[in-house]
Amino acid sequence: MNRILFEPAEIAGDLATFGGARAEHVRTVLHGEVGQILKTGELDGAIGTGEIVEMGESIRVRVRHTDVPLPPWVDLVLAPPRPRVLKRLLPQLATLGVGRIVLVGAKKVEKDFWGATLLKEEIYRPLLVDGLMQGCVSSRVPTLETRRNFRKFVTDELDARFPTANRLVAHPYGADGGGAANGAQSGAGRLLLAIGPEGGWTDEEVALLEAHGFARHSLGPRILRTDTATVALLAQLMPRL
Repeated sequence: MNRILFEPAEIAGDLATFGGARAEHVRTVLHGEVGQILKTGELDGAIGTGEIVEMGESIRVRVRHTDVPLPPWVDLVLAPPRPRVLKRLLPQLATLGVGRIVLVGAKKVEKDFWGATLLKEEIYRPLLVDGLMQGCVSSRVPTLETRRNFRKFVTDELDARFPTANRLVAHPYGADGGGAANGAQSGAGRLLLAIGPEGGWTDEEVALLEAHGFARHSLGPRILRTDTATVALLAQLMPRL
């Protein structure tokens, strides 16, 4: 937890009051004391610093949030893995700068996934916030949507929702990573990255994505788990500022 982020309702004037896991982290890891300066921010707002003014069951800090957070650089079309894997992956997506996540029902996605408790906002949002606090430089909570019909989403919604020419589909059988990675940072718009299920995209799914402007991008011939592939791809493609 490298930056403490607050919900807008937790801030009154220039004072933020918080408890729970964040307060415990300040006490036990940061060894917080009155007068100490913390890195802080408001979710979906500015970031800056906060000075501890009161230590108790709750902690109160005087905040100064004047810095613009780093914006997201990539959106993700993801055929979701098993819920326990996705639960582990979501914080990392926020840390790595993903802006929008659309979970799509590719052919090899397990059908019972769509009833998972994880898809409730009150369950997945804290995971995304944890990832932002780890990453330190952003405060914008990624949005998460589900689309069970892959073909309908790609055909009817994708172009209007993501009007970018910068599109890559992860596929082990395609272009090598070098050229595609360079193209992903060439200023063609915010990157839209499509990552398939652990069994891979079908040939038909890849063809449909290619028909909508996606270029193949490969990490090599090894078949990776979804969480491994996703983190590796985002780390490889992330713009170096």
